[in-house]
Amino acid sequence: MGVLMSRRQTVEKVQKVSLAVSAFKDGLREQPSTRQQAEVGGTCWGTLEQAVQEGEEEVSAGPSQLEESSTSKAAWERLQDGRGLEPEEFDQANRFTPPTFIRPKRELHDDEPLDISLEQREQVLNDEMCKICEVWTAESLFPCRVCSRVYHDGCLHRMGYLQNNSAMEVMETVHTETGWSCYYCDNLNLLLTEEEMYSLMEILQQCKIIPGTCLTLDNFLHYKHLVHKQQFERPMAEAQEEQASLQFSALDPDKKGHIKWHDFLSHESIQLLQKLRPQNTLLWLLTAKEREWARMAFLALDQDSDGFIREGECHWARHTWFRKHQKETPSCNVSHVGPMSESSPASSGSSKSQEKTPLATEQEEARPIDWLSFLQENVAYILAARPNSAALHLQPPA
Repeated sequence: MGVLMSRRQTVEKVQKVSLAVSAFKDGLREQPSTRQQAEVGGTCWGTLEQAVQEGEEEVSAGPSQLEESSTSKAAWERLQDGRGLEPEEFDQANRFTPPTFIRPKRELHDDEPLDISLEQREQVLNDEMCKICEVWTAESLFPCRVCSRVYHDGCLHRMGYLQNNSAMEVMETVHTETGWSCYYCDNLNLLLTEEEMYSLMEILQQCKIIPGTCLTLDNFLHYKHLVHKQQFERPMAEAQEEQASLQFSALDPDKKGHIKWHDFLSHESIQLLQKLRPQNTLLWLLTAKEREWARMAFLALDQDSDGFIREGECHWARHTWFRKHQKETPSCNVSHVGPMSESSPASSGSSKSQEKTPLATEQEEARPIDWLSFLQENVAYILAARPNSAALHLQPPA
């Protein structure tokens, strides 16, 4: 039955693609002007589309600039729907139709306190059927380290989410403690609602950031200065500029002198979530695997089992546990609950008698942190660790 359902779904997808191709060709014939032809394939998004058009009116009518404007418009539309679908993808043989992501909506209960028990462990189970084809087979499935979804490698190839140059890397890490994030969890921008995404796009447009482009340090600092002045109506302090430079270095782990658009977008998305949503609201975004991961981190630090850890240990977890690490990092004792640093308590079997970091030593006498405070103060860093990129999308303060 599962195979039959899969074939039926494939037929439906082929029919949808055929309709889309026909509509695309009809649109080319019906739109006589050069400008309209350049904009074919776009999707109307109400006020978002109006904002894009207003930005384009500032561009002069030269041929090269018109082409650049059309490309920029398409980039904004892909940014809005999370991925977007290029017209040329319809012509690729043996390729599934990628989904149009539906952005989340804020619910009334999202602002209510969320009680996550420290003592009650959660059973973390992966799905049994591939998320794409909805078929179970005896083949090895790729589990996501963040959510419960699993995938066939062949399905990922046909969706275009697993390219030849990355297939081997995914296969090497998916069943290790490093793990692999699926295309839903890898994109932090998909956590934003329509309203939040519109707010981010407004900021990017005002600062003349073009989607899809890499940013140098000068570009990044210029953007940060503009955003800070817009928000606080005063220039950025020297210490804040230094922190921004550290964040740039964290987003450029290979020291290439620029950061990729996907990494910049993930960083800005998590920054916006921190600014617009209370910490307790962000707890609703954590998955069962991430909650279990955080639970084990806290229990490893709470050696005397009194339900409290020191503030320095909370900061230490933020710097050493809830962050990216290199692939050669030794594995820990927790299976598929998220990436861990080699200096994490669980991976090293550490105890309070082991050598402490200077940060933890300095904070020994600071306020005690309970389980709920630990979660609230670290939830943004847990979410920022989702992408597969080696970039550190949220650099903790020094």
